[in-house]
Amino acid sequence: MSNVNSVITYLQWDINRVLFELGPIKIRYYGLFFTAGFICGYLILRWMFRTENKNVDDVESLLIYMVIGTIIGARLGHCLFYHPAYFFEDPIRFLQIWKGGLASHGAAIGITLSAWLYSRKHTDQPLLWLLDRLAIPVALAGFFIRIGNFFNSEILGRTTDVPWAVVFKDGLGLKTLAAKMAPRHPVMLYESFCYGCIFLVLILVYRKYRAETPRGLLIGLFFIMVFSARFVLEFYKLRQAEFAQTLPLSVGQMLSIPLVIVGILLLIYRKPALPAVTDSTAKKT
Repeated sequence: MSNVNSVITYLQWDINRVLFELGPIKIRYYGLFFTAGFICGYLILRWMFRTENKNVDDVESLLIYMVIGTIIGARLGHCLFYHPAYFFEDPIRFLQIWKGGLASHGAAIGITLSAWLYSRKHTDQPLLWLLDRLAIPVALAGFFIRIGNFFNSEILGRTTDVPWAVVFKDGLGLKTLAAKMAPRHPVMLYESFCYGCIFLVLILVYRKYRAETPRGLLIGLFFIMVFSARFVLEFYKLRQAEFAQTLPLSVGQMLSIPLVIVGILLLIYRKPALPAVTDSTAKKT
């Protein structure tokens, strides 16, 4: 690094990951932001369902599907994509979610599968229509979750001497004192900012078209923007998967490429909007 290190005082980040304790229960910042993402998503979905005369009561059922799909998909994605040997060595580790380890690519798969299962029971909400609506709250949830990663001092960036670098004194995965004292890119905040911008783009597109939104438009934009951003930001991250340390691309980049391609195909082959719901008896509670 340059001599700028002798001039700049970097932010020393060593905040306690636990916000407060209630007896044996520990409330962590990460959990707080994770929950905030689902709460905001629930409210956004209610607004969209009400706007399009869908049964708003269905949102509660949809939320259950999404929570389960997100957690299972993200956990399996982390275990299988990044550390397969470690978890298959002792399969009980798959269940030890409290020790950390969730992957956004796995969450994307889990959410898609959960949406498919949900849509089979709600014929008025076909899969592509549903994924378009889910793209908006999921982008916002990504914004919150990456802030939670910052409070958790995880998904760390590479060392740098930029003025806004952060020293993660208790960074997960850092084993030496030199590594813990090195200023790094706060890449999780970069990612959070990107997801926040993507959320704004998607919500503006939806507000323009609302029920007339072509099917595949929003989820296509989501896949292209989210995973293009992820591909670029991976260059600023420490690699998580040990087996991929010497590969030209990281695991995150390799997983992002096919999802960007899926997004492009969705935009090319997007379908017309569903016929508008005009039934005055539709529930709007």
